[in-house]
Amino acid sequence: MKKKLFTLLFALVATITVQAQEDTIDGHEYVDLGLPSGTLWASCNVGATKPEEYGDYFAWGETKGYSSDTSDGHSFDWANYKWCNGSYNSLTKYNYSSGNGTIDNKMELDLEDDAAYGNWGSNWRMPSREQQDELRQQCNWTWTTLNGVNGYRVTSKTNGNSIFLPAAGWRYGTSPDYAGSYGSYWSRSLDTYSPDYAYYLYFYSLSVDWANNTRDDGRSVRPVVAEDAITDGIGVVSRETITITVRTGIRSTARS
Repeated sequence: MKKKLFTLLFALVATITVQAQEDTIDGHEYVDLGLPSGTLWASCNVGATKPEEYGDYFAWGETKGYSSDTSDGHSFDWANYKWCNGSYNSLTKYNYSSGNGTIDNKMELDLEDDAAYGNWGSNWRMPSREQQDELRQQCNWTWTTLNGVNGYRVTSKTNGNSIFLPAAGWRYGTSPDYAGSYGSYWSRSLDTYSPDYAYYLYFYSLSVDWANNTRDDGRSVRPVVAEDAITDGIGVVSRETITITVRTGIRSTARS
């Protein structure tokens, strides 16, 4: 009797777990621009959920922000500024001059006065002037439009990664100024020549530079990942588990 050989496939199921990494900390995305300092920059402003959104405006040293919608009625001026008694020469914090109020010689924002820390959590900070200068010098800046919003595409010279900074203008008094034409982003650094001023990153279509102006102005905040979060290895904390099923195998049987 002749026997026929039948080949049947059978399933061997193997489960492979892959951790897909998303570059987020505390629910906020960051971008590695390959900067010499290792600074990691957020992909959007405080108060925004997309890179092109303006987000909120903050007076320097205040953690409560206000949007470009002036129906909130808030006026950015010395009369409403948290760290003075109504004028630039009556400062109550961050001052090194006897002619400007109470002296404490603080030159950088305390954590409790940092808008990034206060709104996004302990792993985020407002950038220092030095970090903003590094971003300006170590990246290529291209004036462009993202989803109808003017701003700069800031691209790493080393790894090609990029962030977008919208030209959100600023707020002084009750109205926004120059939205769509200029961008101004607070640093956490106090001005070294006049304590009623602080440093910020400033740009328009033809220029990118740093500037200083009065602390009561409402400006944008683009956070960076805190230095201790990087050195402590917090890094990426959002992960997705993917299950892959592999079916394979061959079984042969002989039949009459």
